[in-house]
Amino acid sequence: MTVVESPGVHAELGARPLSAAPVRARKRGGARRRVGDVVYGALAVVVFVFSVFPVYWMLNTSFLPNRLIRGSDLHFFPTPDVFTLDNYRTAIFDESRSAFIPALWNSLGVAAITVVVAMALGFVASLALTRFSFKGKRTFIVLILVVQMLPGEALFVSIFRIIDSWQMLNTIIGLSIVNIAAVVPFTIWTLRGFVNGVPAELEEAAMIDGCSRAGAFWRITFPLLAPGLVATGVFALIQAWNEFVIALIIMQRPESMTLPVWLRTFQQATQATNWGAMMAGATLIAVPVVIFFLLVNNKMTGGLVSGAVKG
Repeated sequence: MTVVESPGVHAELGARPLSAAPVRARKRGGARRRVGDVVYGALAVVVFVFSVFPVYWMLNTSFLPNRLIRGSDLHFFPTPDVFTLDNYRTAIFDESRSAFIPALWNSLGVAAITVVVAMALGFVASLALTRFSFKGKRTFIVLILVVQMLPGEALFVSIFRIIDSWQMLNTIIGLSIVNIAAVVPFTIWTLRGFVNGVPAELEEAAMIDGCSRAGAFWRITFPLLAPGLVATGVFALIQAWNEFVIALIIMQRPESMTLPVWLRTFQQATQATNWGAMMAGATLIAVPVVIFFLLVNNKMTGGLVSGAVKG
């Protein structure tokens, strides 16, 4: 059967104007989003500048002579006529204070031991807290938070007496033990969140396909946890590398100083502080951490993508 449409229907539909309100609403919404993006971008730039400027000023000051650093005129750029490397020569080779190279090796040793042991203990503990149920599990988690809340200043005397009784003062092992005790709660709590984000069903599915429990863990779970391990390791390294107060208490001999304690030797009560050499030393301390972060940053991204594909 053929349906014949009335011409009046087309005329009525054609004469009805389309409403422009939704179009205007979409335009207003797009304009608001653009304005919001500009405002948030400007705030991000301001925060970035305020965060980076102290680091830039440290680097800039390290290339200026002390007569300009102590002067009233500000020099935002080390121009060729004032640029100097004398501050770095003083920081590295000056024999009137503790040597830079031994302090560097001490810091590297303490940081390496702290990161390796703390990450191993934290990783095993986070797996136990996430994958297994045992008596006292909730109490253990609460104790981790309580330990993190304790101020370090309240433990200085106890730490000193314990390390002294073990005859480990002025040793890399003694300082590493204290740093490990301070870093392990942080690594456990952080890695526990990453392990919680990986479903246990992935391991169960791999075991159904023929993998052992260990094989399922190393082939499926571990690649997914690699980015979290790297991120946690970076933060643990920063804590161990920048530790000052505990190192000042335990590493008292000049040959046992770590880099933060070594940097303190530039500030002397009897003489004027050599600000140029101090800023050069601070820059030298920051360089290894920056290099390490740049190296593991790509591995962190690569591990995240690889784990996602395998999962």
